[in-house]
Order: sequence, then structure tokens, then C-alpha cells
Amino acid sequence: MTPNTTPANADQITTTTEDQTTQTLAGDQPPASQTRIEIYTDGSCIGNPGHGGYGFVILRKDASGKIINIHEHSGSEVAETTNNRMEMTAACAALESLGWVTVEPITLFCDASLIPNAMNGWLPSWKAKGWKKSDGKPVMNRDLWERLEDAASGRNVTWTWVRGHNGSEFNERADRLAYVGSREAERRIKGY
Repeated sequence: MTPNTTPANADQITTTTEDQTTQTLAGDQPPASQTRIEIYTDGSCIGNPGHGGYGFVILRKDASGKIINIHEHSGSEVAETTNNRMEMTAACAALESLGWVTVEPITLFCDASLIPNAMNGWLPSWKAKGWKKSDGKPVMNRDLWERLEDAASGRNVTWTWVRGHNGSEFNERADRLAYVGSREAERRIKGY
């Protein structure tokens, strides 16, 4: 039977299967037999601002680290956007595509250091200051930060920066998917 997982509150996850119910605090390490998820995201913008695309690769791995499932996605934005917005959209869309909240640990890799920096520390400060940065200026892309926070809510996400264009197989794949998305937006705009 497929587990039914629902967040009891923001910090606790309850997983129910046919024969057992377990409660796990968000951030706890899963059992050794638990699957794990790795997500690689990237964004692309032709002109900045301009039309853009995003891509992500989701790997589900077993306890030994063997890949048991790969899901890829490319998306586009024909409205004027920025590279940062496409980077953030990729992370949002990837987490949202996972469906219900589970106890699986998720490592989200992105080559835009802005995302791990914000999600690992800046976000609570911005919110406490009424969505203002330390210099008093408004936080850009508040809509996407709120969307990303919602998408990660109740999940066990580790936000990790990876150097772009440095040979990371799945980061390079996410980069190609984002580029395809931005070219798709360009094709739709130009009508060919």
C-alpha cells in the first residue's frame, strides 16, 4: 500500500501505511532503508530581462545511492522575466512536482547561490523586517520566495550550491533543459 503522508504541523510529518504510523520531525534523518531525492535546478534568460526558461532533474535514489527513478522537466516564460526569477521558478516547480509531503530527505542543488543563501538563512530575517533586506531595500521577487517557502514547507530540504558549468552531470542537464525552455519561449514569441 502507498504511504499516506500529511504534515501534522509545520515541523512534524506523520506517515501512515497499512500496518503502521510513524511521526518524524522535519529535518530528522530517515531510516537507512529510506529513499532519498536529489533535485538539480537551473534557469535561463535570453536578454536579462527577457524571455526565459527553467529546467530541473529529479533523482530518486535507494538507500545504497542507486538511482531508481529520474524525472526531467523544461518550462518557459514568454513574459519579460529575469535569470533569477527563472532560477527560483525551477526550484519551486521541482518541489511542487513531488506531490504530497513525505519524510524523504531532499537535497536541492542549484548554481544560483542566492537560493541556498536565502533558504538557509536570509529568509527569516527578510520576513521579520517586512520583506526588507539588511540595507533597507525591498526584497526582489517576494512572490517567488513565498512560493518557494510554501513548496518546501514540511519537507526535509537541504539547500546546496553547486558550481555551474563545472562538470556536474545533472546540473549540466538542468542547464540544458533551462536553455531549451528559453528557446521555446523565443520560438513562441516569434511564431515559428
